[in-house]
Amino acid sequence: MDKTINTTQAANQMDLVDYLDSLGYQPTKIRLHDYWYLSPFRTERTASFKVHRIKNIWYDHGEGIGGHLVDFGVRYHQCQVPEFLAMLSAQVPSLRPVSVSPVHSSIPAPNPLIVLEASPLHSLDLFHYLKSRRIDFQTANTYCRQIVFKLGEKTGRALGFLNDLGGYELRNAFFKGTSAPKAITSFRQGGQDLLVFEGFFDFLSYHTIQKNLSNAKSDFLILNSTAFFEKSKSLMDQYSAVRLFLDHDATGESRTKLGLTWGKRYRDESGLYQGHKDFNEWIQSIGKSQKKPLLPKHH
Repeated sequence: MDKTINTTQAANQMDLVDYLDSLGYQPTKIRLHDYWYLSPFRTERTASFKVHRIKNIWYDHGEGIGGHLVDFGVRYHQCQVPEFLAMLSAQVPSLRPVSVSPVHSSIPAPNPLIVLEASPLHSLDLFHYLKSRRIDFQTANTYCRQIVFKLGEKTGRALGFLNDLGGYELRNAFFKGTSAPKAITSFRQGGQDLLVFEGFFDFLSYHTIQKNLSNAKSDFLILNSTAFFEKSKSLMDQYSAVRLFLDHDATGESRTKLGLTWGKRYRDESGLYQGHKDFNEWIQSIGKSQKKPLLPKHH
């Protein structure tokens, strides 16, 4: 096989499981032809990313999206197809092609997650979910909507957080997903500093704590996925101070370190919740211990 892969057809013949292995991802379980992974697109505790080894396609149940290897690579690396094909060409010696039958090559795309209805929060189950995460209901009702969605043949109800392109981050006690398109969420009100959060529950946690405290005007950026961190640099660079409230995990810490290399305007605020994975986990522990939290002062 030619060492240069210059078509999507050739790229999609390369083994997805091998490619994920080359990126450092190992399946958490294997059931017949289905290989289950923790999603490469976000931090999660239960595997929701599946590769069908025979069909050589992937599907992310958390976001309701899927496709072939090129679809994955473009999304994972946040690049264009030609750039990804060049990356893949460099890896050909460590990858192998798979045989995909003509029947499998025309598999229809997975059913997308569809938003059926958006309304103010009013369901008791979502109220209890917010309470379990120590989020003030009024704060949640300000920034979130109650979403009724359909995924395949099933319908569900979840807390919805709107992004800048009209998609929703969706959460309830048993479900974590996204309606397309996936994007950042930004709140711009003329502030001089920008507070950056990885997920919207961290953003809601911040506002829950700040509710009864004086607060200088700030702008906010919720990434909704760390994949958008580097792509948001031009936005972040517009501010005199960028305060990073990212997760205490390998991905969040690597993005924080990267931000600090971009200049003195970038500040790591994750010390506030040292010993906890993220901002929301921290306020959950505070709520249980009844201690009053103290936020860092604006500069």
